[in-house]
Amino acid sequence: MFILTHLFFSIGEVFYSSYKNLKVRLAKKKLSEQDKNILKNLFPYYAKLNSSHKQEFIEKVEWFIAEKNFLPRGELRMVTQEMKLLISATAVMVTFGFPGVTLKHFKKILIYPDSYYSTINKQFHQGEVNPKLGIIVLSWENFVRGFIDLQDGINLGIHEIAHAMKLENQIHYNSESNFFNPTLWGRYAENAAVEIEKILNGEETIFRSSAANNQHEFFAVALEVFFERSAELKSYNLRLYQSLVYLLKQDPIVLAREV
Repeated sequence: MFILTHLFFSIGEVFYSSYKNLKVRLAKKKLSEQDKNILKNLFPYYAKLNSSHKQEFIEKVEWFIAEKNFLPRGELRMVTQEMKLLISATAVMVTFGFPGVTLKHFKKILIYPDSYYSTINKQFHQGEVNPKLGIIVLSWENFVRGFIDLQDGINLGIHEIAHAMKLENQIHYNSESNFFNPTLWGRYAENAAVEIEKILNGEETIFRSSAANNQHEFFAVALEVFFERSAELKSYNLRLYQSLVYLLKQDPIVLAREV
């Protein structure tokens, strides 16, 4: 009886998964030339890719938009196509080394116009990731601020997507977990621990102090610096930079040179 029950459950899972994939395929729409121009003008990472990688990037953005439900919150009345494009492009950039990873667990992206008050912990937030509810929350004003200065190593979009990516790697039900190689993660973690200790000791570092709050926060801050200040991070700590390159399966410096 247990075997039959397990078999029917497995078959049901397969059909449900196929149904969800069909819904996404039907919802998937090609980006227009205007959409691509927005990415070209406002998203430097995409603009610097060669034509082959540009096509990969576009296709992954299309899938991401089709999979997610973008919802306005607070006084934000609607989510524009530009909002969807830039948020999706940020997620695609961070996960670009993993073609099959689209952060499937996080189905909703909530967008507030500015910093918002959380009734859960009674604090104002710029963004957060809630794995229990499967949501990523962003303040649009603070998200945009991350694009105003692309060399300060502060980018809310990258930060929250990094949190979601780390959590996605640990969520086992949707066949998208364990994409981080454990050995490579271990090498990265060793280098991260050294930097966290430096921050706690008040030593000079490229990372802001909040990165030392815990390992999860350091990963999010490290990815902000990795993508926005790639050359500086490589010069500052080559071992940490290389560990992130191997872990994320991409090197922003090399990708920019392949045009």
